[in-house]
Amino acid sequence: MSAVKGGAKVILNREQIKEIIPHRDPFLLIDEVVEIEEGKRIVAMKYVREDEYYFQGHFPQEKVMPGVLIIESLAQAGAVAILSMKEHRGKIAYFGGIKNAKFRQKVVPGDTLRLEVVLDRIRAKAGNGKATAYLGDKIACQCEILFAIG
Repeated sequence: MSAVKGGAKVILNREQIKEIIPHRDPFLLIDEVVEIEEGKRIVAMKYVREDEYYFQGHFPQEKVMPGVLIIESLAQAGAVAILSMKEHRGKIAYFGGIKNAKFRQKVVPGDTLRLEVVLDRIRAKAGNGKATAYLGDKIACQCEILFAIG
């Protein structure tokens, strides 16, 4: 079922995402998928809410989404693209590594992160991709993610 939200067509909602990846609240960090080419690329959205659990301690005086959770959001988006492939359905994508991570914008409650992952190489049990999180047209975070499929 598709819906239109904020001008983008929703391809997968949270319930459909949970059918693909094993993450659950409070650690499911993507809200919807708006574009997907299985095994090639994905665009997902994360709506950063004031009531997110991590804002209680990071930082109470100035709420900022932790960089590691921005990278985890990107990884979960990439996992949806990989695990949507027929040959990988029902499996789990694990972090294999992170390279060249750079944080360029602060992410705060009320922000919408657009998570874009382009998969470079997927083998039977591993692969890598380029991941970018955007706030509007500005880059919030860039990195290369490496993963293992198990």
